[in-house]
Formats: sequence, C-alpha cells, structure tokens
Amino acid sequence: MKNEVYMKVITIGSATLDVYVKSKAFQVLKSDEFITGEGECLAVGSKNEVDDIFVDTGGGATNAAITFANLGISVATLVRVGDDLFGREVERVLRDKKVSLDFLQKDKKYSTSYSTLLLLGSGERSVLVYRGASNFLELPKKQLKADWFYITSLGGNLKLLGQILSYAKSNGIKAMYNPGGGELKNGLPKLEKHFKKLEVLNLNREEAATLCGVEIERMDVMIKKLNNAAPYVIITDGSAGAYVLHDNQLYFSATLGTKPINTAGAGDAFGSGFCSGLILKNNLDYALRLAILNSDGVIRIVGAKNGLLEKLPSEKDLKKVKIKREAI
Repeated sequence: MKNEVYMKVITIGSATLDVYVKSKAFQVLKSDEFITGEGECLAVGSKNEVDDIFVDTGGGATNAAITFANLGISVATLVRVGDDLFGREVERVLRDKKVSLDFLQKDKKYSTSYSTLLLLGSGERSVLVYRGASNFLELPKKQLKADWFYITSLGGNLKLLGQILSYAKSNGIKAMYNPGGGELKNGLPKLEKHFKKLEVLNLNREEAATLCGVEIERMDVMIKKLNNAAPYVIITDGSAGAYVLHDNQLYFSATLGTKPINTAGAGDAFGSGFCSGLILKNNLDYALRLAILNSDGVIRIVGAKNGLLEKLPSEKDLKKVKIKREAI
C-alpha cells in the first residue's frame, strides 16, 4: 500500500518540552504521606534562588526513540504535539536523529506537553507535568507496520491502550509497555487483561507498588503478584539495580555504582535499552546488560536524551554488568 511505512519499532506516548531546575532551596521531607516516603519541598511563601536551569525535549516516546535510532534500529514515533514553538523543537530533535515523523500528529487547539523537573543535589527529581496535546493522541488511520510497539504513558487513556494492543495482536506486533500514573491508578485487576497482550511490562518500584496496592518496601509481594503478568516483567529499583521476571525466574542486576547527577529519563533509557536487546539478539542477559549501560549514561548528565548509548557497547563494557538468577 502506498501509505505504508515499515519501521522495526514504533514508540507511542508523549512528547514534551522539559525544563530542569536545580536549587539548593529544595528540601527533602520524610513523611508517610508520600508514596516514596519522601517529599521535595519549598517553604510556603518563600522566594528561592535557582542554581542552574536546562531546557531539552522529553517524553517517554521521544526519549526511547533516540535510543533505538542511536543503536541502528529503524524507528518512528507516534506522538501528538501542538502547532507551536515547542512542537517544532520536538520535531527538529527527532529529525536530526533520523527518527521517522510519519506518525507525528499536530494539534491545532492544545499546546505541546510541558514538564518542569525539580532537581535535588542527589540527582533525584520531582516532575510537574502539563500533558496538553499528548492527551489527545489517536491511533492513526494509516497502517502501522512494525515488529514492535514501545508504549509509554497514555495519560490514563485505557481505551487508546486497548486499541493499540488489539492492533498489535491482530498484526503480529510485539508490545512493550511502561504505564503512566493515569493508567496505574486503575489497579492490577483492571489492567491485567491488557498486560496479557504484552511481551514486556516495564515498571519502576514506585509504579509496581501503586499497581499492586502495597507498600513500597514489599518487593516480595510485588514479585509474587506480577510474576507472569507478561512474558517479561521489569521492576527497576533506582540505584539498587533492576529485576526481570521471566519464565518463573528472577534476574537481578546491580547498577554500576555511578553517582547520579540526574535521574530524569533513566527509566526510559533502561526500558528502551532492554527492548533494543530483545530486538537485536532476543536474549534476556544481553537485553539487561544493554539496559543497565544505557541508563548509566543518562544519569551522568542532565537531560533525558543526553548520555544515551550512541553505539552498541563492547563485550568488555557488557561484562561490567553482573547478573544473578534464581527461581521464583
């Protein structure tokens, strides 16, 4: 068909303009009121100095797309931006990296999504998000030809998720999914039917706790509940490392011990690195090593796309990642 475009992978989700703000005024407050046990706070009514500011494009779908493009995997991205300056910057960055824009949608009414990221000295961050045009993403009429869909946050739109996964199943396309908060709040019972259509479910520890309705300390319960939710289930655990559940086996890799300057985009880097490994070699060990190395690069520099692997790592670098395995 004339309007068919084939790509190895199509990333689906949000495209944003990200503004990173770093200030010594941000304080950590420990409290059970926060799901992570800690809040990032400013004094009410205070005026605070900003130490540094950085602007870049972001959004899970575009961040992941750059990983695939860097590693030589043909990629298109299905995102929706506003017909504005921010949207044109998103397009420029993707075009420069040779990411196909055939499925990029422009919204005449709503602005491009925007995020403000509040950075602590530890590299941890809190994010304020305006979803804007991303909330109105649609499954396009033109045919989507790919081996994989890499799906990121859909702003809680389970109808769209169902459409995407049904399309994938009908067309023999594998799907990897990193749900956003809007989807996760529906809970595991409501989402299980969607997860059964996935090849890979990708979560961080906080997301897994929310999904399972348990305290963040109960990794044992999360593993039990999520085992077999999809053929591969990832639970990343920040600086502690990452778990992969597959075929009733628990795989674990520690990080490389790098002190993070920035954690924004680390999850996208890990997920897209893992997916790249499955695409290139269909091997879990290789995928997990690639994921760890890709995310390790991102935490070394501010910006969700900066620090991503720009070529496939050497065997020497791959062997730096240590993997343990045990039965579940």
